[in-house]
Amino acid sequence: MNTKELDTKYVLPTYARADVEFVSGDNARLVDADGKKYIDFTSGIAVCSVGHANKRVNNAICKQIANITHISNLYYTAPQAKAAQKIVEASGYDMKCFFGNSGAEANEGAIKIARKFGENDGEVKRYKIITLQHSFHGRTITTVKATGQASMHNYFGPFPDGFVYADNIAQIESLLDNHTCAVMIELVQGEGGVQPLEKQAVQDLAKLLKSKNILLIVDEVQTGVYRMGEFLASNLYEITPDVITLAKGLGGGVPIGVVMTGLKDIFNAGDHGSTFGGNYLSATAACEVVDILSEMHASGVLAKNIAYFDSELEKFYSAHKDIFTSKVGIGMMCGLRVKDAKTLADLITNARAEGVMVLKAGRDTLRLLPALTITKEEIDEGFISLERAVSSL
Repeated sequence: MNTKELDTKYVLPTYARADVEFVSGDNARLVDADGKKYIDFTSGIAVCSVGHANKRVNNAICKQIANITHISNLYYTAPQAKAAQKIVEASGYDMKCFFGNSGAEANEGAIKIARKFGENDGEVKRYKIITLQHSFHGRTITTVKATGQASMHNYFGPFPDGFVYADNIAQIESLLDNHTCAVMIELVQGEGGVQPLEKQAVQDLAKLLKSKNILLIVDEVQTGVYRMGEFLASNLYEITPDVITLAKGLGGGVPIGVVMTGLKDIFNAGDHGSTFGGNYLSATAACEVVDILSEMHASGVLAKNIAYFDSELEKFYSAHKDIFTSKVGIGMMCGLRVKDAKTLADLITNARAEGVMVLKAGRDTLRLLPALTITKEEIDEGFISLERAVSSL
């Protein structure tokens, strides 16, 4: 049986997979099982931040696993300690890290921090966490309930109590009460349509929560690790959250999740844990990814890559305003609003046929999440393919 047949027979059908199988990659280039070549504007949904088959990451991983891959968190692990140092120093915040394996796990950790903070602080037990409509925080029972999309809450109840959804950031203040322990937001909503929050509104919210001793949790699973041009979107918004979550681009393709917090003494031994989190493999990958992107940021190369991609996206958008209604996003987390759902679906299918990989976000947004290491030549090739995709609509 071929891969598709094996998948159909043995894998649960939780994904509406495109009919393509990739077998190799090089930075922003992919090759499928039939030998067809593509430019990748998705980077595995913002995961392959330093491109496919990055030699520095591969070499670091190979060197590490030749010695030891896993030992558990019952012992000290040098790559984990080094990764934590690199993450904290790159963030500019005075925090500590907990390592897991995914964004959902990182957000679970953030929720547990908030709930323990609510239990320990003050006479009234605080447990409510406010999130935004159109948010996305994960697929576990708790994080799916934290997600402000009613369609995500089908089938899997009863859910944990205590999540309240604001229609927008302006409504959050009216929802705060004596039982609120935290507010959890994405600064740019990914699944919600690549929608950035307004900077002043976020800063005002951060000040309000600080005055009320309510935690601000920022989910940076997709926005973090230089995707916005700075290490964190929080840096760009000039706020200091109490808790931040990371995943996706941090491991360059290796599963990893991190919750970092300024509440350095919130957890005691046994309060939280992960068998695989921050092991030699994932932490080594994270160290190299942060080094690569920190160097690109310091040298100005990252800013140039972002500026060039944005300029080409602007040209593409301006040339096709009959299809696109607006351009959204920040840095290398970009989107184009499409006039209707059918056009968006057809465009994604046509793009794949023309050799460029793109994504959908929300109901009407074409989402672009290229590797941060993407080259000018790869960008040019990708937009040439997108032009062909539009012309064949």
